[in-house]
Amino acid sequence: MKRIASVIGLPAENREEYERYHAAVWPGVLERLTASNVTNYSIFRHGELLFSYFEYVGDDYAADMAAIAADPQTQRWWAVQEPLQRPLDERVLGEWWHELPEIFHHP
Repeated sequence: MKRIASVIGLPAENREEYERYHAAVWPGVLERLTASNVTNYSIFRHGELLFSYFEYVGDDYAADMAAIAADPQTQRWWAVQEPLQRPLDERVLGEWWHELPEIFHHP
């Protein structure tokens, strides 16, 4: 299992709309995550910062992430969500959410 944590900005003026969408995530988006071996996916908010965490339980992370990115329902979801978010300056080229390094884990 691979644990993935990442962060992105959420301007205060977008908070209500973002949280409303995430109170009722589109079923097709959730189905694609499950089909791509993503489990225990959570998003937390601290002020204007979103923190996400999920566990990947598959065998080919790159292929499963590519399947998520190619999914038409997920693409529509991202088109709605991305204008609400603000990527952080320290993100790596190609990242939207900035992936965080794991520095400690206690099983």
